[in-house]
Amino acid sequence: MTSTPPAAAPRPSALLGWRLLALFYDLLPVLALWMLASSLFVAAYLLAGHAARENIAPFSTWQWLLWACCWGLTGVYATVSWRRGGQTLGMRPWRLYVVTADGAVPGWRALWLRFAVATVSLLTFGLGFWWAWLDPARRTWHDRASGTRVYRGRPGSRAR
Repeated sequence: MTSTPPAAAPRPSALLGWRLLALFYDLLPVLALWMLASSLFVAAYLLAGHAARENIAPFSTWQWLLWACCWGLTGVYATVSWRRGGQTLGMRPWRLYVVTADGAVPGWRALWLRFAVATVSLLTFGLGFWWAWLDPARRTWHDRASGTRVYRGRPGSRAR
């Protein structure tokens, strides 16, 4: 009779401080994407016949489209990064990984749900993030809603 080795204990979820550092770091590539999108929108605005010294009016259709484009670009950056390697650029220095509860790579639906709920978390002054301090498993609103979690790996370890 052979005995099966016990399953490895799941790694604890990453502390909120590590997550916030990663989020701050991720602001840099996201700002670059936003600047690119803004440049394209300004060029399109000028091609649409507006004066060169005229700014895009606040709360205009152009501005709402630009904000929607920036939100979408941010979502693509985050979800593609999480799907490809489990982490964004900002998560790499601190070895943070997004996985499902059983340690697998999350699906696209779960990742987009995670991004949408994280957006709501940020819009409520970070309440969804601060929730991790109250949660016994250190999970945020977007962790819970999407069935994912963020853990911190060991140096040199990419295994989930």
